[in-house]
Amino acid sequence: MQTEKEKSLHGKLYKASDTELFTARQFTKELIFRFNSLPPSEVDSRNEIIRQLFCKTGEKFIIEPPFHCDYGSNITIGNNFYSNFNLVILDCAQVLIGDNVLIGPDVGIYAASHPVHHELRSQEYEFAFPVYIGNDVWIGGNAVINPGITIGDNSVIGSGSVVTRDIPANVVAAGNPCRVIREISAKDKIYYFRNFRV
Repeated sequence: MQTEKEKSLHGKLYKASDTELFTARQFTKELIFRFNSLPPSEVDSRNEIIRQLFCKTGEKFIIEPPFHCDYGSNITIGNNFYSNFNLVILDCAQVLIGDNVLIGPDVGIYAASHPVHHELRSQEYEFAFPVYIGNDVWIGGNAVINPGITIGDNSVIGSGSVVTRDIPANVVAAGNPCRVIREISAKDKIYYFRNFRV
C-alpha cells in the first residue's frame, strides 16, 4: 500500500495532513525561517540551508529572501540559477529547473492543487503534478506556473502570466492564460529592448 507521500509524488489523490508529510513540512519551515532571518551578508549560510533542503542544486545559485517552499526535497535547480524576492514553490511533486534560469520577484511555481469537486476537497484530498522548467528560461515577475507544466529551453514568460499549458522552447509567451506571442530569433540580440513589448 502506498504512503501519502508516495501518492503525492505519483499524481494520486492524497492527504497532506498525514503525519509523515506534516513532520516534513514542519522541518522545512524551521529551515526556511532561518534562511529568511539571516542578515544579507550571510550568503554562504543561506546557500548551505538551500543545499540541505533541496534534492539537488547547481554549483552557483542565488535565491533572494524571502523564499518559501513546502518540502524542498522535491526541488532541483541547475547551475547559475537566480530568483528574486518572494519566490514560492509548492513542491508536493517534483519541480525540476534547468541551468541559467532567471526568476523575477513574486513568482509562484505550484506543483500542488486541489480537486475541483467540493466533496473531495472537504475530505482533505489534494494532488500534485511535476513542473519542468528548461535551460536558459526567464520568468518575469508575478508569474504563476501551474501544476504539470513544462516550459521549454530558452523561452521567456512575461510578467504577470498565468501558465496553464505547456510552453515550447525558444518563444516569448505571456498573458492570462499564458500563450505564445512569438518565436525568439537572432534579431532579439540587437533589438532586445525595443521589441520586447508583447
